[in-house]
Amino acid sequence: MSTEVRHIVCPHCGGVNRVPVDKPAANADCGRCHQHLFMGRPIAATKASFDTLIARNDIPVVVDFWASWCGPCKAMEPIYERMARELEPDMRFLKVDTEAEPALAARFHIRSIPTLMAFRNGHAVAQQAGALDAAGLRAWLKRHAFTRTSHA
Repeated sequence: MSTEVRHIVCPHCGGVNRVPVDKPAANADCGRCHQHLFMGRPIAATKASFDTLIARNDIPVVVDFWASWCGPCKAMEPIYERMARELEPDMRFLKVDTEAEPALAARFHIRSIPTLMAFRNGHAVAQQAGALDAAGLRAWLKRHAFTRTSHA
C-alpha cells in the first residue's frame, strides 16, 4: 500500500523530507537534523539555500524581497509574519534581504521593494510589487490558489 507524500525542505539543514499527506505536517521534524520543518515564521533565504527551498518543496512558496531601510517593507513585515503563522504548513514563506543577497534580487529583476513572488514547483507563478495590508495579501494569495478555503 502506497502513501502519498509531500517533499518539504528543512529550513535548518536543507534536507528534503518526505511527509505523508495524511499526517499533520505542522509538527513534523526533519529526518536529518531533527528540528521542526515549520516554525510559524518566514525563513531568511540566501543564495545558497534559495533554489532548494523553491524547487524541492511540494508546497507553494511565497518570497518577500525586502530591505531593512525600506519603510513599506517594515510596515508589511508583521502582516507577512502573521500569514506565515496562519498558513503554514500549506505553504512556505521566505524572506530575501536584497541588500545581503543582491544576486537574487538581480536574478528576478526586482526593481522595487517590497516585492512578493509566488512559486510552484520551482517556477514563478505570480509577482506583486508594493506593500499589502492583511486583506490585500490574503486576496493575492487566494487569487493565485495558494490558500485553503478555510482561510479565505
